[in-house]
Amino acid sequence: MLRKLWDLFIAFTRASNLGFGGGPAVIPLIQAEAVDRYKWMDNDEYADALAIGNALPGPIATKMAAYVGYKVAGWLGVITAIIATIAPTILVVVLLGSLIMTYADSPELKAMLLAVRPVVVVLIAYTAYQMGKKSFPQASTWALAIATVGILALTSIHPAFIIVSSMIVGYFAWGRKLSK
Repeated sequence: MLRKLWDLFIAFTRASNLGFGGGPAVIPLIQAEAVDRYKWMDNDEYADALAIGNALPGPIATKMAAYVGYKVAGWLGVITAIIATIAPTILVVVLLGSLIMTYADSPELKAMLLAVRPVVVVLIAYTAYQMGKKSFPQASTWALAIATVGILALTSIHPAFIIVSSMIVGYFAWGRKLSK
């Protein structure tokens, strides 16, 4: 059990500390740890956990940490993974906050951030591609995805409304079919 808790701590510390760009940037890093490195779940289960996590309020990193932690080691796993997700970041912000503020306008820091942004976007896109391969099993799921893109592009509807609406659509469109 201690080995599982240690692995959770290392995995979520690594993912949260390398997730430049906030919540979306940490998604592929958690996937690399939970799916690829430790094999705690497969891509399908990760995609389901991510979908559920996005439907709930709060930061995605802590929700994914709680889910994976519980799956791996129960409630101790939840506590370990969440602490690993938030504690190192809190320490870095507290210890390096004034240093970061001092150099916030430096050309060197701006250059580093300029290089990190496209990498983060590609990591998110690659994760979306991997999840998308299994997320569109039929024409109706493609139609739902295309409608979502249209809604996002043409309106200012909050994404939470779209997520909840898609859950309702899924319940009525596929709920009975999948339970058989």
